[in-house]
Amino acid sequence: MNEQMSDVPVGSRSLDRPAVDVSLLIVRIIVGVIFAAHGLQKVFGAFGGKGLGATVEMMGPMGYPVSIGECFGGMGIVVGFLTRFSAASNIVIMFGAIAMVHGKNGFFLHNGGMEYNLALIGLLAPILLAGPGRFSIGRFLPLPKAKGTDRPILVLE
Repeated sequence: MNEQMSDVPVGSRSLDRPAVDVSLLIVRIIVGVIFAAHGLQKVFGAFGGKGLGATVEMMGPMGYPVSIGECFGGMGIVVGFLTRFSAASNIVIMFGAIAMVHGKNGFFLHNGGMEYNLALIGLLAPILLAGPGRFSIGRFLPLPKAKGTDRPILVLE
């Protein structure tokens, strides 16, 4: 171990943390915009979507939580509010889409397969595991903080 690093507290050793924070921001923006756009189609009929009525007619009662999770969860991911909850919710939605629709079509997207769903799960997983990073609105809101940190408690992060 580097002698200079031996006196540094373990939490301060991550010299690449700024890169991690920027990476999480980039991933959050990309996956959040994707989910928000799809959710806006399902909830409000934006971008050529059918709207909430048609979504619920097609999906049944599950259309409500799926549409809301994609729309508002995607927006929350972009800005960094309730990001872990939204990432977990959208991972569940993607597994549901694989189980109910895409899994039977195989892997590749051109056959209606699950390739795209897995890619989205891959983008959501780091957000679920690492949180939103430093560049999140949750850092600036008057939320309960985790003991000894400037970060919101885990469930609000």
